[in-house]
Amino acid sequence: MNNIAQNSGFYRAFPALAHGPFRWFWFGQIISLTGTWTQNIGQAWLVLQLTNSPFLLGLVTAMQFLPMLLFSLHAGAWIDRMPKRRIIILTQTTLMLLAFVLAILVGTGLIQYWMLLILALILGVANTVDVPARQSYIIELAGREDLTNAIALNSAIFNGARIIGPAIAGIIMGVWGPTLCFLINGVSFVGVITILFFLPINAPKSGSIPKQGKVWPEIREGLSYIRKTPTILFTISLLGFLSAIAMNFNVLVPVLAKLELNQQALGYGILMSAMGCGALIGALTVAVRSGSMPQVRTLFVGAIGLAVFSIFLGLQSNYWAAALMLAFMGWSMITFTASANSLIQLTVENEFRGRVMSVYSLVFGGMTPIGSFYAGSLSHFWGARVTFIISGILSLFFLLVIGFLLQCRKKESR
Repeated sequence: MNNIAQNSGFYRAFPALAHGPFRWFWFGQIISLTGTWTQNIGQAWLVLQLTNSPFLLGLVTAMQFLPMLLFSLHAGAWIDRMPKRRIIILTQTTLMLLAFVLAILVGTGLIQYWMLLILALILGVANTVDVPARQSYIIELAGREDLTNAIALNSAIFNGARIIGPAIAGIIMGVWGPTLCFLINGVSFVGVITILFFLPINAPKSGSIPKQGKVWPEIREGLSYIRKTPTILFTISLLGFLSAIAMNFNVLVPVLAKLELNQQALGYGILMSAMGCGALIGALTVAVRSGSMPQVRTLFVGAIGLAVFSIFLGLQSNYWAAALMLAFMGWSMITFTASANSLIQLTVENEFRGRVMSVYSLVFGGMTPIGSFYAGSLSHFWGARVTFIISGILSLFFLLVIGFLLQCRKKESR
């Protein structure tokens, strides 16, 4: 980090951006993630245009997340064998080509529903490798000292894109249709792939890459490492539970908006934007305070906030009060997930980084089908508001159990 960067108030607040490789990669991700959210909205609208079936829309989503549930552990072992930059170039190129294929199929009128299922499955396979590889690559770009700040900045652009991307997609679909959404997403990958080609390759430390061999022994070794590392084990356990129980916004918020708050599409969009704004503020807060906030404490603050505001949201019958609670839930969710990510990465040894982050991806994204079934079933019988209350209570109970186990571990280690 040069003297200008050290003396700059901006870089003191966001020290990860003082690292040139991370800064370039971060700027490339801003464009790419905006394109990704543009495609997500366009794809959902396209499925409804083709089928007029919410169930078939949910099936496309399930197909997209199924590979992460099935293959994350294998992906982690593979990631630890190869330079992460090469893996990311491969996965980002695959995602770019899938976007262009979808744009061509829709633009020529050849698209059919079964094609979307196949493309969603391939997309899920690419993301199963891409997500843990990118998470593991951050420390090579920003360094251990500024890792928490880097992770928070990544969360900030992800949630910023979650606000901007859907707005762009809405305008584009209203004027030109969904084809342009997919084309924009494909083009958005060009910048980040170009940047990756010019980033330096950081040679791994001796012994940091496992020997080439069978995958299952390496997977078992990674799982054994997690089991024997209390900080990682408790963090991943908490992340997995809250992902399945407390973070089912894609299922519950539409039900809450349409069936219980009597809102149309615009009202639903405002609720999701409120959550996105809260998440963006949370990410920036973690980034600015990354050098001073104790990470375990921050982790529990975010988790407790997610549970408590879930209960408060379930008690609201007023639309704007519900939007405010969702903003607080967005802030809590990002405070928790960004802290969990950085805590794991600061704890894990380089040799196990890819395998551990693949488990992180498994419990974070791979729990989506399970969480969707849980939230969908409860909201079908009791409604979204009751489901939010039940989820908050269950989350608080699990937090008490995790806190109790951590205290027992501390006493045993003394």
